[in-house]
Amino acid sequence: MLHFLWDSISLQMLFVFLLVFLLVSDYMKKRKPKDFPPGPFALPFLGNVQLMVAKDPVSTVQKLTEKHGDIFSMQVGSMSFVIVNGLQMIKEALVTQGENFMDRPEFPMNAEVFNKFGLLSSNGHLWKQQRRFTLTTLRNFGLGKRSLEERIQEECRFLTDAFRDEQGNPFNPHLKINNAVSNVICSITFGNRFEYHDEDFQNLLRLMDETVTLHGKIMSQLYTFFPSIVKYLPGSHQTVIKNGKLMKDFVCNVISKHKEDLNPSESRDFIDSYLQEMAKPDSSDFCEDNLVSCTLDLFFAGTETTSTTIRWALLFMAMYPEIQARVQAEIDAVIGQARQPSLEDRNNMPYTNAVIHEVQRKGNIIPFNALRLTVKDTVLAGFRVSKGTILIPNLSSVMYDKKEWETPHSFNPGHFLKDGQFWKREAFMPFSIGKICCTLMFLC
Repeated sequence: MLHFLWDSISLQMLFVFLLVFLLVSDYMKKRKPKDFPPGPFALPFLGNVQLMVAKDPVSTVQKLTEKHGDIFSMQVGSMSFVIVNGLQMIKEALVTQGENFMDRPEFPMNAEVFNKFGLLSSNGHLWKQQRRFTLTTLRNFGLGKRSLEERIQEECRFLTDAFRDEQGNPFNPHLKINNAVSNVICSITFGNRFEYHDEDFQNLLRLMDETVTLHGKIMSQLYTFFPSIVKYLPGSHQTVIKNGKLMKDFVCNVISKHKEDLNPSESRDFIDSYLQEMAKPDSSDFCEDNLVSCTLDLFFAGTETTSTTIRWALLFMAMYPEIQARVQAEIDAVIGQARQPSLEDRNNMPYTNAVIHEVQRKGNIIPFNALRLTVKDTVLAGFRVSKGTILIPNLSSVMYDKKEWETPHSFNPGHFLKDGQFWKREAFMPFSIGKICCTLMFLC
């Protein structure tokens, strides 16, 4: 009887049955509560993948916001996203209900390199422990103190000398700025700076720069959402993973050298401090994998954000020479030509301070910040956000909000001035807000 039924089923019917079964299975798997945030139509299996790999994601999200409101959802592959927009909505999610969105989602690319270790890829108790230790250690090595300021001043001298060596000829300052910013971080984490002609360190900076660029490529994005298929294909994702492992090798070599001459009673830098912590009893979470990942996080994220901000500043000064002239006049009046600037000068330089803040606002270098993971079912603005949903805070919606800024799409230092004095605005959040706002913002 079964043999007869099997013979009577055509190949076409079998294919149709299989397709219907897969479609129903995909629908049931991705079914959301009735009061889940609305969103655009999602294709079976793929979801809204065309939106996530868009060339201009900021404009794409803006169009979706205009259609669906300040909170809406998207589905890509098996991942569910909720995007929140506007100052009040982002404050509600990241501050008022910050405990409900505390974790970071796990992405295949990060897992290949960091495997849930470090400051940016860990969650829960491990993250709190690593962050607390890192902040305490960095404060011990000068964070917020004059000693760190002196390191920055010293590196500024090296950078201006490197610019001067170009003898007024056109050149790309990108890697020189990267090197300078990295050296400030390296002086705390590695215990030394690197010369601008150090070939090994220049190769590391090139790897880092290439990795940042490749992260935005289509194959890297597809690997995030469809890793089981894309991992077997060639593309940018393979280079990102390879570069990550090469950068880990560099850090591992530095750690090995530290182990050779480690003095248990004296700490020269972050790596020494971490190695000493690892040697303590009952410190199983302080392992070499975590040390490598934390060091890379400090080096990578701290360098990229600060370096990019400085390059935006150079661009804006070139584009607006009248603003550049006012900044120079204030520098000459307060600092003069005989000494370097210090943090104490900031309060006496409201216009320059306003320009720096406007660079960060208009530059908008982290438009969606680091993503969050919903740790339990949560009600946000009347919508139910299920546990495991990835939350995307759209910082662009705040930094360019016409309700918060007089001329949101213009470079206008007046946004941060009131009666001639510096005025910090609530809507200024280049590194997000809340308990897990950019861990490395203190380096920026």
